[in-house]
Amino acid sequence: MVLPSIMDIRLRQAIDSAVAEVWGHGTRVSHIAPLAGDASSRSYVRLHLNGGGPATVVAMVLAGSGLSLSSDELAVFAEPLKELPYLNVYRFLQPLGVRVPAVYYDGQKNGFLLLEDIGDVPLREATQGLPAAEIERLYRQAIDQLVLIQVEGTCHRDDSCIAFQQRFDHRLFLWEFEHFIEWGLEKREGKPLSSAEGQELRQIFAQIATQLDQAPHFLNHRDYHSWNLFVQNNQIRVIDFQDALLAPATYDLETLLNDRDTPTVITPSLEQALVDYYHTAWHERGGDVFSHDRLWEEYNLCLLQKACKVVGRFYYLELEKGKRGYSRYIPPTLATIRRVLARLPQYGRLQDVIAEHFPE
Repeated sequence: MVLPSIMDIRLRQAIDSAVAEVWGHGTRVSHIAPLAGDASSRSYVRLHLNGGGPATVVAMVLAGSGLSLSSDELAVFAEPLKELPYLNVYRFLQPLGVRVPAVYYDGQKNGFLLLEDIGDVPLREATQGLPAAEIERLYRQAIDQLVLIQVEGTCHRDDSCIAFQQRFDHRLFLWEFEHFIEWGLEKREGKPLSSAEGQELRQIFAQIATQLDQAPHFLNHRDYHSWNLFVQNNQIRVIDFQDALLAPATYDLETLLNDRDTPTVITPSLEQALVDYYHTAWHERGGDVFSHDRLWEEYNLCLLQKACKVVGRFYYLELEKGKRGYSRYIPPTLATIRRVLARLPQYGRLQDVIAEHFPE
């Protein structure tokens, strides 16, 4: 058998040893298949097993120590991390009933984890060709898991979980807006903004950051989009939660309903219906009372902020990191920015700036 390039002999030996320890010495890895990765430094392979245990498991292969967070801007801890963020957050979410993949073996000292295999069908792909009612059912399930994380997770706060040690605050909102200015505008266009335009844009972004910073914060997944939600046995499974933190309630909701090319699935009428469902589900689970009008305004401000960050991030991944393929998601994200700005007439000047720098 030819090993994937990401797996050297020492790593393979450590995985073989872990498989035997968990499922018995009669269990062997018969085949290894690489799985699609993401923008992080982690990689994944599917292990096919013979003998005891499940037919397949997934090995998360860690880069370096594996202790660093996947997002550079989350380097906010006073001391270096001593534990893998994925495991730290997993131990908090799993007892709440969040449908995260089971961790079978902690092999981080050898550069890997063994995880439950939840299949190959992200929510985005699962919805292809489905009738509108079935799409809504799946997204309602995703909202149920989200409200569980946000309401129950916040209620059962545990400061040993790193998610409660980091917060989407004024600094982080502005960091992401600056990411948009640097990579979505200046680096992409090859020249700095004029001092007047730069000052005007930063004033608008500072105003939005202040309003979001002052909103009540709850536990959020942070990357709760349809590529981090899988459908297995007709149920939603949640992955990639290691960057969880405190944020406005609607931050994850707008991510779910507006990521990448999701607007091709979530129509404006369905978006509104799912926002309404979130509002109901939130209060039925006992979340803090807030009006639908406040939810809608906060939702759109979070959506605008996140979409700007995503444009900057995708240009950064393409131009700085050489990761190809993200540019195809930029036009629909810009369309999202235009769409949400139409709902926020107080930011008409920002609409003009976007139109100038990103002509139709």
